[in-house]
Amino acid sequence: MARSSTPAPAADRWGDRLPRRLGLWSAVAVLVGSTIGGGIFRTPAIIAERVPAPLPLFGVWTLGGLLALCGALTYAELAALFPRSGGVYVYLREGFGRLPAFLFGWAELLLIRASALGAIATPFAEYFLRSLGLDPTRPPYDGAVHWVAALAIVLTATLNYVGVRWSALLLNLTTAAKYGALAVLVLLAFAVGGGRGNFTHFASAGGPVAGGLFGLALVSVMWAYDGWGDLSFVGGEVRDPERNLPRALIIGTGAVVAIYLLVNAAYLYLLPIGQMAHSPLVAADAAQIILGRLGVGLVSLVVMVATFSTLLGSMLTAPRIFFAMADDGLFFKHVARVHPRFQTPWVAIVLTALLGIIYVSFRTFQQLADQFVVAIFPFYALAAAAVFTLRRRRPPAVLPRPVRVVGYPVVPALFVVATLYMLGNALWQDPLFTGLAFAVILAGIPVYYVWLRRVTRA
Repeated sequence: MARSSTPAPAADRWGDRLPRRLGLWSAVAVLVGSTIGGGIFRTPAIIAERVPAPLPLFGVWTLGGLLALCGALTYAELAALFPRSGGVYVYLREGFGRLPAFLFGWAELLLIRASALGAIATPFAEYFLRSLGLDPTRPPYDGAVHWVAALAIVLTATLNYVGVRWSALLLNLTTAAKYGALAVLVLLAFAVGGGRGNFTHFASAGGPVAGGLFGLALVSVMWAYDGWGDLSFVGGEVRDPERNLPRALIIGTGAVVAIYLLVNAAYLYLLPIGQMAHSPLVAADAAQIILGRLGVGLVSLVVMVATFSTLLGSMLTAPRIFFAMADDGLFFKHVARVHPRFQTPWVAIVLTALLGIIYVSFRTFQQLADQFVVAIFPFYALAAAAVFTLRRRRPPAVLPRPVRVVGYPVVPALFVVATLYMLGNALWQDPLFTGLAFAVILAGIPVYYVWLRRVTRA
């Protein structure tokens, strides 16, 4: 246990107290590892149901990839400018002040991070049970999904508690394994699956595509692509951050977009879109077409590695948000404690794990994934908009930019506008669920002023 008498580690020239142990490829692994998880294995069925035509389905994945790239290019400037723990929290604070930054932390605490951990851990639990020959969709094993997911959260929290170095090493290995496995799946689909696949699947008309459902499908796609923003949360632990953070953002995001489009092409080649819509474990079904029962077992193993890796990455990055808030005086100061032996934000890690366990115990995968996207993307858009305000208030002559956004101002503007469309459509299609998430975020405003009063009196 950490003791309050332990002297705090000295801050570096960027103002961060955590040791910088992540190099370029470890940073890329954090991004890719945090992104490629249950999304590419679990959401294609949901998206095929909402967009039941092959070309529009492939179009929504392409659009999501372009938006992710726009976001990564925009964050490259911010990450090089403020390479601090907390990432988006810091960008919001520097661009718009402490209230929006606090609201982001508030939403992370109550909605975002717990939902993310639950949505990542659930596919891990489902495929784990399936690998044992148990059906996770039927009683009594549907209830066991929640318990296995909770145990996975505990395990990844423990690994991150004892040090970034070991977590990063394991993340590097599992990220390489799952990216390679997806590449092999694509190759086998078009090579070995030639007798069973069919290019006419791409040309089939499918069902009608409603504009509103296309927007909801984009929400699911952005859940699968999410992870490029997570790298910013560990910006305070990346070596040579002014060079490595922008490079890792662009390399990692580009690699994810490429493999996602290839995997979806492989799915469509092997499965008619109507079958995809009724295949929540689509990767297993695709592998069964290629390799039979052996393929199902191999894919179950790959998905377990992929989701565990993503969970490990999320547990590495997310606690840094609460750590940064506490370090900034906007959260309980004990949350900013650094473990004297392991040099990790141990209180923030424990808090994050507890929240994830609570959420995964009571909610389904789709509820968790949709809530995550709806709650976090307003802040992703606002952080991207900080590029504009910072260029005006603190121009390069005052605050030099090691990196500038490629395609400024079009690229950040596209990301902001597309995000606002996606959120507006989600509110229109599901006003109760989306409105409730927005209400919880706005409820943080009076909490912020109560907190400021408490700090002032202290």
